Amino acid sequence: MDGQEADAESVVPAEVDERIARDAHEFGAYARTGGWTFALKVARSVRPGGQGAGETPKVSAKAFGALAGCSPERVMRFYKAWDLAADDGVVPQFEALAPGVDIELPDADVWLQYYVSRNSAGSVRGTAISAAAEAEGIRPTKALEVAENPTALRAAILADPSTAQAARAALLDRIKEDPALQTELARDIARTDVLKKAVAEEAKAADRIGFVRQIAEQGELKTPAGEKLAAPADLREEAERHLSLLDELDGDEESGEWATEAYDTVKNLATEAVQEAVARDPELRVRERRSKFYSSLDKATKVFEELTLDDADDIYEDDMVQRLEDLQEAIGACIEALRKAADGQ
Repeated sequence: MDGQEADAESVVPAEVDERIARDAHEFGAYARTGGWTFALKVARSVRPGGQGAGETPKVSAKAFGALAGCSPERVMRFYKAWDLAADDGVVPQFEALAPGVDIELPDADVWLQYYVSRNSAGSVRGTAISAAAEAEGIRPTKALEVAENPTALRAAILADPSTAQAARAALLDRIKEDPALQTELARDIARTDVLKKAVAEEAKAADRIGFVRQIAEQGELKTPAGEKLAAPADLREEAERHLSLLDELDGDEESGEWATEAYDTVKNLATEAVQEAVARDPELRVRERRSKFYSSLDKATKVFEELTLDDADDIYEDDMVQRLEDLQEAIGACIEALRKAADGQ
């Protein structure tokens, strides 16, 4: 006699009402087999497809549902669960079952691998979920069960970090091919200050890492005028060193501080390298100065093009005229210097 039987004998009265004993027996059977108990009643009573009414005493799902006081769809959910399990060899095929005959049933925890609580597996949505589940190597019934209970999914994501990570990874995979979801998530981020700040910080870190990576991998620098220069070997080595440190960070580690340090170090060295290169090359120095002059001239021109004097009567002040006259003198001196330079050439 094992421990459970000994405990049962010690607490069960010598005489027990037969009705209580029957309920307890049925409860124990259901606790061990769960939904299989009801699935068996359907499987041994409902006629399999392809079998005529005259070939078996079994009835149709519609007739069984009418006798049970439930819909044929509910009957067929149990029928389909048994059918899937039979295909896997977990339970016997329908043809091997006779009405009213009991068999040994699988454990209750196996039931949910086959049973779909709602008739969604045949819908377009259910078909897509089933296909995705098979691609991931899991039973479609598991994915369908989760999809039919979004509140439970939300609770799992809120309570369990690993579930939240799995949900995040799935969203990232889906977002690549779902423009509508891309737009919705972008709006959510834009409307949530915490997320908006986090995205800005990550974007800034990514730009800085990109700057370091560009120097390490391409070995190029740019002057303020946009001319490309070869990065010195020591600068490129320093960029590669910082890049290797960044690449070694774990996926969940913050890269912001590392990116800032790498960017500041490499940026300062790059600026010094460009300044030295410009100082050594007279022609490059002239091109840089010319580019800087044109840049300033473009900015000044744009400012004056945007000025409107339709309301001059309202905004006029003597100081405005004086400052414009001073500017006119400076422009005249600039033009005179350039003309002299042209005559000298």
